[in-house]
Amino acid sequence: MFFDPIYLLFVAPGMIFALIATYKVKSTFARYSKISSGSGLTGAQAARLMLSKNGVTNVTIERADGFLSDHYDPTSRTLRLSSGVYDSPSLSAIGVACHEAGHALQHASAYMWLGLRSALVPATQFGSMGSYIFFLLGMFMNNPKMYLIGIILFSITVVFSIITLPVEWDASARAKRLMVMSGIVTYQEQEDAARVLNAAFLTYVASAVTALLTLLYYLFRSGLLGGRRND
Repeated sequence: MFFDPIYLLFVAPGMIFALIATYKVKSTFARYSKISSGSGLTGAQAARLMLSKNGVTNVTIERADGFLSDHYDPTSRTLRLSSGVYDSPSLSAIGVACHEAGHALQHASAYMWLGLRSALVPATQFGSMGSYIFFLLGMFMNNPKMYLIGIILFSITVVFSIITLPVEWDASARAKRLMVMSGIVTYQEQEDAARVLNAAFLTYVASAVTALLTLLYYLFRSGLLGGRRND
């Protein structure tokens, strides 16, 4: 095995961006987790209220393990909230819970980008794992065709990360608007809850940037981007 310093030249900016984004979302969540909403609603109650106020009553809300492991599963119509969000009345918890409820509302309204992202999940899982196998085979067997297959497979991951951006942005936009309209928070409280969502969105941007830079590196290594493939 070997280390290619050129790899760092390509992906280091994305890695640094990702570290900054992760720190930002954790510190912002911690800050506003100390401030409770005037309504006293927990994250789970806020998500349920937002959904019911908008005519969605067929979504199950469950408690999930892990820190900020919150997500919406469209296959089972289940909204899973981490304990720090499910049981907490903080502005951080309400912001995250309403964001995930926003995904459920996307699903209910057949939001195009959410449907496309969901359809890409199986291909992305295969492409993420398979790409590295073909990269290594192409590298050690000096086989450009295998390397190219790896690039194609990894491109699916890049497309998935880019499609994720409008999905996450729209879910946050729905949450910011509807948490006030549904009476969950006041307009002033919404501004603080929105800061948590804005910080979280940076992590998705960082993921997309890192994936794109990694793809550019593989294209460079293959010679398709002006570089010379290492044999």
